Amino acid sequence: MAAIFPSEEWLKGLETKLNSDGRYADIAKNWEGDLFIIVEPVGNLKEQTAFYLDLWHGRCRKAEFQPDLSSHSPVFTLTSNYDNIKEILTGKLNPMTAMMTMKLRVKGNMGYMMRNVPTVLDFVRCAQEVTKEIL
Repeated sequence: MAAIFPSEEWLKGLETKLNSDGRYADIAKNWEGDLFIIVEPVGNLKEQTAFYLDLWHGRCRKAEFQPDLSSHSPVFTLTSNYDNIKEILTGKLNPMTAMMTMKLRVKGNMGYMMRNVPTVLDFVRCAQEVTKEIL
């Protein structure tokens, strides 16, 4: 299922993809950590958009669109502006390069993130595959 990013439909498509993709399940089998993805407005995006994902051993246990940011204390918070996220989702910007150049800011254990680069990259692959169109 492909959907327009950012939207609740896109997030539900990502949740379905993560829970049905055997490759992701295998690569992420040791991942333990929930996260916020916060997309700051710029260009076509006029207001901040946020997603909450509870990722656990190759599964997405929960996904929320526009969650109350005070309702969770996730292991990771990823923050970037809309243009940078758009570049990642269209394959024009490598997510690891985005992290290293601060185009994608990470709050949380960077050591854990770096030890799990294959999981991070496969998560992005899944997100790219459900993205039909960018706002």
